Amino acid sequence: MKLFKYAIMALFMPMMASAGEAKVTWLDFKEYRDVFPAKETRGGYHKRIAKQFDTHLNKLASDMPAGYTLAVTFEDIDLAGDVRFNMNDIRIIKPIYFPRLKITYSVTDKAGNVMVEAKSKVLKDMSFMDRIKFGRDTEFYYDKRLLSDWFEDEVTPVFGTANK
Repeated sequence: MKLFKYAIMALFMPMMASAGEAKVTWLDFKEYRDVFPAKETRGGYHKRIAKQFDTHLNKLASDMPAGYTLAVTFEDIDLAGDVRFNMNDIRIIKPIYFPRLKITYSVTDKAGNVMVEAKSKVLKDMSFMDRIKFGRDTEFYYDKRLLSDWFEDEVTPVFGTANK
């Protein structure tokens, strides 16, 4: 019985381990370049974008050491694709409508020291459709991949030095 309790605790231990966290700040969605919905209300679409991006950034931040904080402010958003307004409002995904995000970010450690930061960093992927697509059926796939690539290239290397 005691062994069973330890086995259960061992299974849930990784879930209880604290990791980094993400704090996301949104400006007025009406001011962003391209966050137009196809077949839903603007308010609902904007909430869905915020929820999807918040969840994705928190997932990325979970790879950071415990106590670290990733603060991201979205200054501008131009989602992959373009909405065509006609009888059937749809978002057309073509290579000329590449995703572009303008962010300000910082990563702070447990003590509040800034490890890395950037103001008005423009993220874009002009060849977003030329790469292999894993999970392309997920919402905002190309935009999330852009964030993942940025995190891997600019944020993750900080932890290689932080853990030594």
